[in-house]
Amino acid sequence: MSTTSETPVLDTLMAMTADSIERCGLAPDMLILSRIAALVAMDAPPVSYLAHLEPAMREHMTASQLQDVLVAIAPIVGTARVMSAAAHITEALGIAIAVAEDEAARMGGR
Repeated sequence: MSTTSETPVLDTLMAMTADSIERCGLAPDMLILSRIAALVAMDAPPVSYLAHLEPAMREHMTASQLQDVLVAIAPIVGTARVMSAAAHITEALGIAIAVAEDEAARMGGR
């Protein structure tokens, strides 16, 4: 199989996500909250949360809404998963901030 992209895995994941969004009847904010709940249940790594930051911001989601999801699913997934998710979400936010600062610095250097 030949690929014309330098990021075939990322491209595939993005295509799968886009297809899922097209086929889902949930409102965009509910879709994102559902996905975050699933990430918590799976003990997903920070990069998985990072992939959902831009869509969450685009839907004007708040930290309070995210906390509500964690509270709602805590009795189902357990304390360890919720605490792990909180740490991974915090790390994802740190990565996003670092990337944004790096991009801003490069733009300022032009």
